[in-house]
Amino acid sequence: MSIKKTTIVGTSFPRVESRSKVTGAAQYVDDMQFGPNLLYGLLKRSERPHALITRLDVSKAQALPGVRVIVTGNDFPGLTGLYLSDRPMFAVDRVRFVGEPIAGVAAETQEIAEQAAKLIEVEYEDLPGVFDPEFGASPDAPLLHPDLITYKYAPFIFPQEGTNVSNWFKVRKGNVDEAFAEVEAAGGIVFEHKYRVPHVQHVPLETHATVAQMDGNGKITLWASSQSPFAQRNLIAKALDLGHSRLRVITPYVGGGFGAKAGVSMEGACVGMAMRSKGRPVKLVMTREEEFYTTFVRQGLVAIVKLGMLPDGRILAMKNTYYWDGGAYTEYGVNITRAAGYSSTGPYYVPNVWADSKCVYTNHPIGGAMRGFGMPEIHWAIEQHVDRAARQLGLDPVQVRLLNCIKEGQETVTGMIMHPTGLSQCIQKAADAIGWGKPRPASGPHKVRGMGIGCMWKAPAMPPNPGSAATIRFNEDGTALVNVGGVDMGQGTLTIAAQLAAEGLGLPISDVRVNTVDTDYSPYEWQTVASRLTWSMGNAILNAAQEAKVQILDMVAEAWSENPQDLDIIEGQVVSYATEESIPLKNIVIYGMQRPDGTWIGGPVVGKGRFMPQYVTPLNAETGQGPRAVVHFTTGAQAVEVEVDTETGEVSVLRMVAAFDVGKAINPDMVRTQMEGGAVQGLSTALLEELKLVKGKPLNPNFTDYRIATTIDAPPLIESIIVEVPQDDGPYGARGIGEHAMVPTAPAIANAVTDAVGVWIDQMPISAQRVWEAMNEER
Repeated sequence: MSIKKTTIVGTSFPRVESRSKVTGAAQYVDDMQFGPNLLYGLLKRSERPHALITRLDVSKAQALPGVRVIVTGNDFPGLTGLYLSDRPMFAVDRVRFVGEPIAGVAAETQEIAEQAAKLIEVEYEDLPGVFDPEFGASPDAPLLHPDLITYKYAPFIFPQEGTNVSNWFKVRKGNVDEAFAEVEAAGGIVFEHKYRVPHVQHVPLETHATVAQMDGNGKITLWASSQSPFAQRNLIAKALDLGHSRLRVITPYVGGGFGAKAGVSMEGACVGMAMRSKGRPVKLVMTREEEFYTTFVRQGLVAIVKLGMLPDGRILAMKNTYYWDGGAYTEYGVNITRAAGYSSTGPYYVPNVWADSKCVYTNHPIGGAMRGFGMPEIHWAIEQHVDRAARQLGLDPVQVRLLNCIKEGQETVTGMIMHPTGLSQCIQKAADAIGWGKPRPASGPHKVRGMGIGCMWKAPAMPPNPGSAATIRFNEDGTALVNVGGVDMGQGTLTIAAQLAAEGLGLPISDVRVNTVDTDYSPYEWQTVASRLTWSMGNAILNAAQEAKVQILDMVAEAWSENPQDLDIIEGQVVSYATEESIPLKNIVIYGMQRPDGTWIGGPVVGKGRFMPQYVTPLNAETGQGPRAVVHFTTGAQAVEVEVDTETGEVSVLRMVAAFDVGKAINPDMVRTQMEGGAVQGLSTALLEELKLVKGKPLNPNFTDYRIATTIDAPPLIESIIVEVPQDDGPYGARGIGEHAMVPTAPAIANAVTDAVGVWIDQMPISAQRVWEAMNEER
């Protein structure tokens, strides 16, 4: 693939919004001022994991001075959901998880709202619960959604009537039984094991925050800390039976999301309260405790992996079953199940595959998108399993990965032909950089060192047709204003948009501004998820820049009586390669140009661009096979060195190397920071994080009892290696890299622990207690 030489793309510019953030000038939703009429919202929540609501009485709360509005599920009974509409804004008749909203209160002060919530009387009739997805998928489990099959759902989601399985993605490829027999006959290894992944929280620095207000014409404005302003508008409008033009979503800066702020969680409740507040704005901000279990969590997983590996290391067959703990409502989680299905073998060429990926309702918090969208969870199992097989056959795990990793032209698990990929390079570079096979001495007595590696793949998990749009218009001084619908939540979207627009237009990056999102004025963007913005929104920006550039060059060519092919825009000047004439954009992009006869041409330049993939095909519901399941895969590998204290079981990660094929690094330093951030968040989930739930009740919804990694836990050295094998439809060949470094971290650490002390840890997190107990069992 030929890539045009660039001057701005490929350069590590500082983030365009950095000054406002480091000086504290950047405004987030909770910083915004709405005057003395602001009402404070609060949600009355369920204390039961599964129960019928037998009595709900809000009269005492309603009578409390200062209370202005109380709404319940009877006021807004509509369901919402991105892929499966199963979720009410407020519980109606039945609660399905601890923390489910039952009523909303809007009052003059936060204190009055809290008093009112305590006065709302709720009586329950407890129902049996489901707290394990494997049990939940069995015929013995109580049904949590008896009306499941009547819900609206996307055509690629397959709910199972009369069960708790809200989606079942199947892969049937080749013949696994014959392949396992062939492996055994050849002296290879066939074995099966079960792995577990707990719920974890995204813990963004800024919790969910919204303000909603309805004006005198019935139009509602929602200010939201959101990854999905357009999706929120769509979902809330449908659930409340509003016209889309009646709902406007404004998203200022967002203080982190990691998937937690994708789709809709509490925003609809705020809109509902505002609709009853007679024009007064209502603010609803989640406390840190609420953030832990009432917004999205990462789904739990029980993974049963069976693998057949020949004596020379070739993987001949896999049979994998994934039971996803989707929680009380699986409106978003069903697509995680799907992504796990079409990625079910990990980044390997496996000719015989049987995979079942099932999304199961439980009475746990609602599972949703989280950085990696199911890939960290399945790779936790797959990457350990491959290591186990290699070691049992006496083979080098790195060489086994190089032998089996998916390569250009091979069939993926769903039958798609793999595009060019640098996965082999990533594996080799990561192994070389960590010093694979060259162990270093431990730091002291009772300390043992080990190395581990893991690799990964991930496609943008989305419907087949998510669209992006962009507009570019010029100002009188020749600077450009870029409007997009993508959200910058710390990952650098605004900077990438500015770089692509500047490169496409021929402007210095200092002459480009990018707006934050307002659904009334910004062009459409599906969502800021799936590491898709650089690729999808980036293509839309380049198309808009090209349209604007054509307008400018055609105008100048006519005025100068030249061929447009002889003209270009360089550093804000139109230049002619034929006559060496030039003219600054500021002279022409608003007022046009004067012809020799004195008349004018041109006018305000506005470029419009859009992008939507048009080549993703449906997959067979029974086999999971089809020509093209996804747009592309980003691939990579990570290697780690750990030191284990054999007296305490404590694991210290000393070094990490991350190598990923990003196609083209638009901003190399920002790519490296994504790799480092993902690796550290992956380390955090690997060693520390677990939302502890007992009968659906969270035990550690706070930073005292739920630890996340800090600088103390991060390794002293993280090396990030950029591999660039261009993507044919990426802007300048780029693919996304926002999530991927999180995926192989945990299994790489687990494999390093095994290398150090010889024990396998099949359940996250790899706590000191688990390692110590495993070592004692081996002694």
